[in-house]
Amino acid sequence: MKVVIQRVSTAKVTVDDKTLGQIDQGFCLLVAFSDADTEETLEYIARKIANMRVFSDADDKMNLSIKDVGGQILSISQFTLYADTKHGNRPSFTGAGNFEASSKKYDHFNDLLRGYNLTVETGEFGADMQVSLTNDGPVTILMER
Repeated sequence: MKVVIQRVSTAKVTVDDKTLGQIDQGFCLLVAFSDADTEETLEYIARKIANMRVFSDADDKMNLSIKDVGGQILSISQFTLYADTKHGNRPSFTGAGNFEASSKKYDHFNDLLRGYNLTVETGEFGADMQVSLTNDGPVTILMER
């Protein structure tokens, strides 16, 4: 599993000019799954995201979690995180998981995040989505397991 976590002040995802998900302060997640990902993997990543302390406290130190600040999550499926660029100029995506299995993992992963009392908005798995966001400081984190 690979996740890019971007701290945002706003984020929105649209498909065919229709807004599917929109949040204010929180995280925009780009999420990809492999066939090797297990329940334990999904639970681990969800727990880390829910408790990651990357929001500023009163002393302007990154000491608060998304739960502490009442933040929200916009979760976007993004199989291209598994791009393999070792050979040639055209990336290979063979490391990305099976479409159907990954779709189920994506839904389950978002439910795990909701289990931490987080608001989670989503795009549409496998769709051609347009994502817009306003970055909240230089906080972009890559997690993989």
